[in-house]
Amino acid sequence: MATVAIYSLKGGVGKTTLSVNLAWCAATLSARRTLLWDLDPQAASTWVLGGPGKADQAQAMFSKDIAVAKQARPTAYRHLDLIAADASLRGLDQLFHDLDKKKRLAKLLGELAGYDRVILDCPPGLTETADQVMRAADLIVIPVIPSPLSTRAYDAVVQHLGGRTALLPVHVMVDKRRALHAEALARHPDWPVIPMASGIESMAVKRAPVGVFAPRSAAAQAFAELWRRIELRLSA
Repeated sequence: MATVAIYSLKGGVGKTTLSVNLAWCAATLSARRTLLWDLDPQAASTWVLGGPGKADQAQAMFSKDIAVAKQARPTAYRHLDLIAADASLRGLDQLFHDLDKKKRLAKLLGELAGYDRVILDCPPGLTETADQVMRAADLIVIPVIPSPLSTRAYDAVVQHLGGRTALLPVHVMVDKRRALHAEALARHPDWPVIPMASGIESMAVKRAPVGVFAPRSAAAQAFAELWRRIELRLSA
């Protein structure tokens, strides 16, 4: 099993978009037994995938003797399961602090050996939850909008980690017609690119990964290529 965290210090950079589409690519294109674990109290990935709406259950896995694998539920897509988020996760940082168990998330991930790939949709910020994720993940995918503030947030994460965990920055919401975006891409030509596209915006309406309703689109192809790069990183 390999764990891929979708994380950024900043909010609003497309973490949920990456999480849902990469999980779908893992399950559908690679036929991996895949689990998307939504750790964000906004529960956007849960909503897109039509997950269960039981309130105040998501945090209990971390504090009680609950079998985490039993919390996974099938989605509409073959090979793809979901552990749903809810508003109870707003207290997760405080819970981690009170538990004082630095590898609590890693321990729970160890109980998910029935899966080939676990994708973590993470909340933003340098928090107790983020530190748990950084200790547990095999690879952290960081969405970076081609803008100074988003780049600054990425640099802060790199500095915080100090090389302890493998990172894969990804330029997202890219419009190559914009000079600022073109300059950013020129500075990092090796970073994967996810374009700004109407198909991605339609995810919230369709409540489905882009590859389901627009499989031939540039966005769907970009997610598929990004997943192939992730698979190569995980197998290296």
